[in-house]
Amino acid sequence: MATRRLPHLLKTLDPFHSATKERAINTLVSEHTAKWMQDTSKKSPMELISEVPPIKVEGRIVACEGDSNPALGHPIEFVCLDPEKLALCKYCGLRYVQDHHH
Repeated sequence: MATRRLPHLLKTLDPFHSATKERAINTLVSEHTAKWMQDTSKKSPMELISEVPPIKVEGRIVACEGDSNPALGHPIEFVCLDPEKLALCKYCGLRYVQDHHH
């Protein structure tokens, strides 16, 4: 989606932008994406985050920031927990579950 808008954004930034530059950028982006998709030796970000066990929380609402370092995290997302199901942060994919003491 972002790659389709890239040529338009470049046109607005550079009034002398030519169609050949646009094609070159599209080719470069396509080749990079294809190369990344072929490398199966590394796990995808979704596979890595799914390996993190669900985080147990005592309350009904958790504030997820993605990381303890604000520079590496994401905007605060308040996640409401259901007692029976896992809750998911929409930014980083961390899973949370209510910890029952009963």
